[in-house]
Amino acid sequence: MTHLTEVSPGDDLPLPPRKKLMSSSPYNNSQLDLFQTFLCNPNEREKLSNTIDIWDSIPRYSVSRQEQNKRRDANGVLPILAIQFEYRGQPYIARIQPARIEEPDGTTRDYYPSASEELVEDALRKLALRQNQGFFEKEKYRSGVAFSLYELREELSARGHTRSYQQIIQSLTILQRSHIELRVGEGRGEGFLAANYLPTLSAVSRKRLVEDPGARWIAQFHPLVTQSIDQVTYRQFNYEVMMSLPTQLARWLHKQLSIKFTFAGLASKPFEMRYSTIKRDSNLLNRGREVDNRRDVDEAFEELVKKKVLREIKKTNITQGRGKVVEVVYELFPSPEFVKEMKASNKRALNSKAAYTGTLR
Repeated sequence: MTHLTEVSPGDDLPLPPRKKLMSSSPYNNSQLDLFQTFLCNPNEREKLSNTIDIWDSIPRYSVSRQEQNKRRDANGVLPILAIQFEYRGQPYIARIQPARIEEPDGTTRDYYPSASEELVEDALRKLALRQNQGFFEKEKYRSGVAFSLYELREELSARGHTRSYQQIIQSLTILQRSHIELRVGEGRGEGFLAANYLPTLSAVSRKRLVEDPGARWIAQFHPLVTQSIDQVTYRQFNYEVMMSLPTQLARWLHKQLSIKFTFAGLASKPFEMRYSTIKRDSNLLNRGREVDNRRDVDEAFEELVKKKVLREIKKTNITQGRGKVVEVVYELFPSPEFVKEMKASNKRALNSKAAYTGTLR
């Protein structure tokens, strides 16, 4: 576990407002208002958040802490991680440079962002939906959130993911220091975007953090999140259900369905997913035996049925030779609750796009 660590000063980040803002500012503008407004009953608002299409399709949290322990050398160093995946039929390569963290005993150790960091990022995006906490600046093309460690810890705890202040600070530090480069295409790729997961993180002094967990932090989101806010490409989804799912794979599947199963209907055709696609694009199926990996997928889908995301799953094994399973095709039938959520998300997306287009005229 890390001790309290220094973070980037972030002097240029917009300070959180001390009172309700009346005029346009980074914490109060039409673009941010669209991001923070949902199509729902008032009592459902706390259940919702936004999923960011391409950013949430990158397998950027896929190496577990246990696996990282196996991969580190004697000096605590991890290699740059290269992950191939596809997004809407286009091949991509994500290259992840781990964060170097100083441990309490003075040694250093590398960390890839993993499941805990993903939960922290999701919680930060949820906090950014609160009035006067999220910010968006068109001129400097950046977005982010003002928060306290207490607020972040309470949000995680309320969703069933309790963390100590030390653990949260470690995850924030890993997010700020880890670098991800996204390349389009095969090989080296023709185009790329490179930035840290949280490009800038600003906090008060180490002493004040110990004395006051309510002291304000400011985190800047990845440029792909800012781009999504700017271009209104995010989608409303059931954050409460996603955070309640017990495995990282189940949470990944839920996000993918929330992004892609836009045609969900009780009388519409099912959504088809293949085992090979899940393995490639999640990078979460790394057991030594494929039968164990397939069991993990089955259990994740069962969780989605329990949480009333899916109504039914039909599974077809494709075999070869002496009955060896070489592929599995899953037909996914949505629940009435998920259909309702997708219809609301579709309508909200249309309304937001219309409002966005109107501001450009």
